[in-house]
Amino acid sequence: MRIEVLDDAEADLIEGRDFYERKLPGIGAYFATAIASDINSLLLTAGIHPIYFGFFRLLSKRFPFGIYYGITGDIIRIQAVLDLRRNPAWIRKRMRS
Repeated sequence: MRIEVLDDAEADLIEGRDFYERKLPGIGAYFATAIASDINSLLLTAGIHPIYFGFFRLLSKRFPFGIYYGITGDIIRIQAVLDLRRNPAWIRKRMRS
């Protein structure tokens, strides 16, 4: 299996990193490392997570973020990395677009 991070998910990661970096210098890098670790864990656990809006959702272990992904053959595609403190209606709309 291999992991592919789509452009929208990459933009989500950058947005999240920048948000935390503005809060406290250094936390943005920690955020990026923690989310990368969560994403890499999918090599062992892909497909066991509950489905939301048509995608599997892995909850980050250290931050209030959901990692939405799909599986096609041997490819895990990261669709979005979203802050779960946002309005659920916004998340629903984002995942359905």
